[in-house]
Amino acid sequence: KICSDNGWWSAFGKKRGKNGKKPGPPVHDDLCAVTDEKGRVRHEFKADAANELWIGDITEHWTNEGKLYVCAFKVVHSSRIVGYSIDSRMKSRLAVAALNNAVARRGDVAGCVVHTDRGSQFRSRKFVRALGRHDMVGSMGRVGAAGDNAAMESFFALLQKNVLDRRTWATREDLRIAIVTWIERTYHRRRRQDRLGRLTPVEFEIIMTTPASQAA
Repeated sequence: KICSDNGWWSAFGKKRGKNGKKPGPPVHDDLCAVTDEKGRVRHEFKADAANELWIGDITEHWTNEGKLYVCAFKVVHSSRIVGYSIDSRMKSRLAVAALNNAVARRGDVAGCVVHTDRGSQFRSRKFVRALGRHDMVGSMGRVGAAGDNAAMESFFALLQKNVLDRRTWATREDLRIAIVTWIERTYHRRRRQDRLGRLTPVEFEIIMTTPASQAA
């Protein structure tokens, strides 16, 4: 109430809500799941190269014009958001456009594993065909598997805290510009990460990859 009376907005991330739909059957095996000695399933997101493993997910946020949806793919090796798509509708084309955007930046991605949840956009024939067209390998998490896609959830929590919940958004275009600016200017080039040795994703890729495999 105090925040509301003063026009303040919380800077704490909120857990993303569910859309009420049950996840459909997987169209890919779960290539990131490992089972420990007690039979418990957990996920390991590790990669030694930029085009070895990507993870993807979709988030949404309200504007005065309605919802805006963001699909993004993250490089596990460097934590860089290699491709994303922003649209007013959460259709399969959202996921396909984000994947194509990522491939356009990376070039040779044959054999790269792309791990997602079991959302309908990632199970669609259009998205599966896009993976095949780029010679990429799909991976899909299981319902209730601990830690499934947690790395991508952490990125969206940062986006929620630093952009989405900072203010009310009058138009989808205002929010789209803010999201792109934060990803490209702040997250990629200013935000240092402990797991990268206190480097930014761009700095880490410059140091750890050869010029031929760096993103544009």
